[in-house]
Amino acid sequence: MVFAERCGTHRFATLAGFAGIGLIVAGAFGSGARPGAPAPASWSNVLLYLGIGVLLAAWVRLGHLVRTGSASAVDIRRAVWLWAVPLLVAPPLFSNDLYTYLAQGAVAQAGLDPYTHVPAELSGALIENAGGHWLSVPSPYGPLFILVVKSALGLTGGNPLFSALLTRLVMVAGLWLLCRAIPVLCRHLGGAPAGALWIVAANPLVLLHLVSGGHNDLLMIGLLAAGVGLVLDRAAVRGFALVAMAVAVKATAGVALPFLVWVWVAQRSGSGPTWREFLRAVVLSVSTVVVSFGLISGLAGVSLGWIKALDGNSVLEPLLSVPTALGKIAALLVPGFDSGQLVPGFRTAAWFVLAGVVAWLWWRSRRSAVTAVRGAAAALLATVLCLPVVLPWYYSWPLALGAAVRWRVTWIAFAAGFSAFLVVSSQTDGSTPLPLWGYMAGFVFSIAVAAGTRLRKRTCLPGDRAGRLSVLRMYTVLAPGWGSPVQRADLRDALKAALKNRDRAAIGALRSALAAMGGVAAVPVAGGSVAEGGRVAGAAGGLGVGEAQRGELSDAGVRSVGSTVSVVENEGRERAANVEGCGRRPRPEQAGRLCAGAAVPLRRVELVD
Repeated sequence: MVFAERCGTHRFATLAGFAGIGLIVAGAFGSGARPGAPAPASWSNVLLYLGIGVLLAAWVRLGHLVRTGSASAVDIRRAVWLWAVPLLVAPPLFSNDLYTYLAQGAVAQAGLDPYTHVPAELSGALIENAGGHWLSVPSPYGPLFILVVKSALGLTGGNPLFSALLTRLVMVAGLWLLCRAIPVLCRHLGGAPAGALWIVAANPLVLLHLVSGGHNDLLMIGLLAAGVGLVLDRAAVRGFALVAMAVAVKATAGVALPFLVWVWVAQRSGSGPTWREFLRAVVLSVSTVVVSFGLISGLAGVSLGWIKALDGNSVLEPLLSVPTALGKIAALLVPGFDSGQLVPGFRTAAWFVLAGVVAWLWWRSRRSAVTAVRGAAAALLATVLCLPVVLPWYYSWPLALGAAVRWRVTWIAFAAGFSAFLVVSSQTDGSTPLPLWGYMAGFVFSIAVAAGTRLRKRTCLPGDRAGRLSVLRMYTVLAPGWGSPVQRADLRDALKAALKNRDRAAIGALRSALAAMGGVAAVPVAGGSVAEGGRVAGAAGGLGVGEAQRGELSDAGVRSVGSTVSVVENEGRERAANVEGCGRRPRPEQAGRLCAGAAVPLRRVELVD
């Protein structure tokens, strides 16, 4: 019994994931991207895929604990770093792009323009490590990334090993930014920080492709999420500057810029957007982006030639790209045509579709700041779906912003399953495409992960399904002045354990004991999502209870209970909250005076202005 209880804790899930990471690191030394190394050994592949299975199982279990309130955002962040750090000392997995980055940085280090010169013009260990067509194409990455790689080579004297490690460390700064920005985004968009961090930062797709692979996409989405968070927090100039830095890493982040203009307009105009405020926001945002980008380009010593090189990977034809896959399928179905003829046509059509979809999303996003950020996330997803070349880690782009909104459990399960598929959709050393049977195996594997995520519990992640909560999300808060600190702590722990175990008899006994003590001892607590993103965790006196809620919102106090609850935040703002009871509404005598043991599980708590 004790062992079973320990297996159900977030600590056990975190340590299980760490064990999986250990197997992955061991396997990476035989199966990872190692220049000049022989083909992956069978023993290393066994260790690697066994570790991936353990990590995914631990990640799914951690998601169950988030859904029941047994794992907080702090717990998820700890798991993220415990799982991420060991990957930095192992060879890259599923891609050899890290060595390509260093080769492109070597071009800039040699005093050449990486946007007009190619690594093949140089020689040395850095160039030999990078293989494939990237040796003969200019760099498609922005000036900030070129500056990072160039600086890493300069600081390490061009040592391939230490340059790769330093570049990885800078990319991991994007993971830190993600962990800091996601709770801010959740506060505005209505999601739960723990659930959002679980689906993004702790996602094995992010860990095994972005962290292990050292991809610059990690730095891009970190800067993007941090910039959007600042814009939502009314620090628009700094926010646009950070998003400009994200664009200076990889151009894809620029998709979000037009949507953030609506955020600025909504904040400045108040009641509704006006053309005057729109034009002013456009001028200020464009000026901020241009100045920021100009400063970065000047520091890097490069021009805007990288824009011409954005199609450098168009020779690739991965099946993860929707237009590419459609072109290949059409070539099989239409006699007389091959993929070389049809794929370019589908890719061209996809660009027009993408332009139309993004324009439509942008216009629909003008209503409010929240809809604008949601529109930006949807536009990033549309970008991934329409790009001619899509690699597994590209799907982290829309997750960086989209995870902060409320999700239905079905969509969470789909995202988890699809993430599992993407993790195993490449060869371990990134050298060759996965064969068809590998895709089929990954598809079956993803179904298992999705089913495990969906069927384990019928509850929801905090913040999903328009704020609906299970009874497990109800906590009890004691009114100030009742009992000693020890008595209060004991009572909280007892009620928390009873609620977690769904022990109705124990809950009833505790409520009876409270009633017998007399006085205003216990008050109902609604733990869940609200429209503005924070969670109502408190009651009389502003004393919040629950590990999943500490540090994730300001102290809140419930002024009255009934059909409407008034929530007071630290900033002094007071809003009304519509409350929908779970099965029954609070009794009339509870409206003005909170009676002992009168806790009512609440299913919907939404703040309204």
